[in-house]
Amino acid sequence: MSGFAAVDVIRTKRDGGRLSDEQIDWVVDAYTRGEVAEEQMSALAMAIFLRGMDSAEISRWTGAMINSGERLSLSVSRPTVDKHSTGGVGDKITLPLAPLVAACGAAVPQLSGRGLGHTGGTLDKLESIPGWRASLSTAEIQAQLEDVGAVVCAATSGLAPADKKLYALRDVTSTVESIPLIASSIMSKKIAEGASGLVLDVKFGSGAFMKTLDQARSLASTLTSIGVAHGVPTTALLTDMNVPLGRAVGNAVEVAESVEVLRGGGPSDVVALTVALAREMLALAGLDADPAAVLASGEAYETWCRMISAQGGDPSAPLPTPSHVHTVLAPASGVLASLDAYAVGVAAWRLGAGRARKEDPVQAAAGVLCLAKPGDPVTEGEPLLELHTDTPEAVPAALAALEGGFTVAGSAPAPGPIVRETIRGTV
Repeated sequence: MSGFAAVDVIRTKRDGGRLSDEQIDWVVDAYTRGEVAEEQMSALAMAIFLRGMDSAEISRWTGAMINSGERLSLSVSRPTVDKHSTGGVGDKITLPLAPLVAACGAAVPQLSGRGLGHTGGTLDKLESIPGWRASLSTAEIQAQLEDVGAVVCAATSGLAPADKKLYALRDVTSTVESIPLIASSIMSKKIAEGASGLVLDVKFGSGAFMKTLDQARSLASTLTSIGVAHGVPTTALLTDMNVPLGRAVGNAVEVAESVEVLRGGGPSDVVALTVALAREMLALAGLDADPAAVLASGEAYETWCRMISAQGGDPSAPLPTPSHVHTVLAPASGVLASLDAYAVGVAAWRLGAGRARKEDPVQAAAGVLCLAKPGDPVTEGEPLLELHTDTPEAVPAALAALEGGFTVAGSAPAPGPIVRETIRGTV
């Protein structure tokens, strides 16, 4: 492709114009190859942030990012279906969900990422299991999907390389919050994974990227439209992330809680969301199975053990424990009226569970245990939160993050449902 200049593409969008298919194809390809400079793509990203894109532009931009790399061809005997979460606090849902849906007969190719800031990363959690490895070849992914039915691993380097470059650029140019750029980033990677159906967990609230239900609805509508435009049936659940999911926030602590769920226990909110997402995934896969019954039967736990073992992990090995535990006590007696997801997420991050930059290491044993959730009775001086870390000098910063992050009152409103809305896009 030739005959284009980056400055003309930038000017078109800066002035509120619509980018043509040819302009989009050229600029994404040229940026991936290094022909369009970082400062030029920075200017275009800001123009998109300020001026937006229509649905056809977003779909074409997504397609150009997919075409910048390879697309996995998953020829397995089971129907394939994937899930993506926009990120939250205590969001360990992939861990019980992938083996549950596999135990129901689907193949789940869950290519996941690492945590950044207050939101945890699935790979960071799983790497707290001794021996488990995140990097698999395409052949290994295919073989494990056929044999086990579920794989959770890092994306292969050939998937959507344009997105990898643009993602890093958006992070340092204050253009992260653009819905066209968020949506195309998510969907280019997910469509390139090759699953025949996709379920999205689009979160809203203090611990989520989208703070309001309206923002989440706008993003979910854009995501499902992109999926349909590219021939992938896509369903989005809008879910509440004002309170941490479950009681564990961190890495090893979230693995332990996920295993509780797979063994038929665990917090009710984690179980409810896991089953709700599983139902939507099975519907897209065309499978008639009851995920709640399969979860209760123990089959999903057996699949989990096989999935972990297939990637070198020991599902029966003890998980890492912290060298230091600091207990936060209830300041008064009454009912826990609020527990802010963002505050707890930042505290876990500062304790070592997350990273400020993508190259930072994380502590497997770091995190926060919520000993009470909103609506639970609490007694003054009794434990409310446990802060886990291998670096006790991090505790004051974690405590500072929690200031104002919870309240105790005489009563508390009953928590609302986690899943607030469902948006379905059919092909």
